[in-house]
Amino acid sequence: MSDYDNTNRGALFKNDKEKESQPDFRGPINIDGKDYQLSAWSKSSDRAGKYLSLAIQPAKAKVEASSSSEAPF
Repeated sequence: MSDYDNTNRGALFKNDKEKESQPDFRGPINIDGKDYQLSAWSKSSDRAGKYLSLAIQPAKAKVEASSSSEAPF
């Protein structure tokens, strides 16, 4: 376990896009102790020039593989 506190921090990484509508960058972000997925698209306009458009959504829960083949109930 790391002693580093990632609360209120995040990172973006270049996304290997398969469709043009997919984000250019994706990555995890933590806000007030809750994990989210951050997506960013590189855009440009005559008025603003180059900018990033952002979207945030709750992180998907990681599914843990069960080592037992028994039903849980």
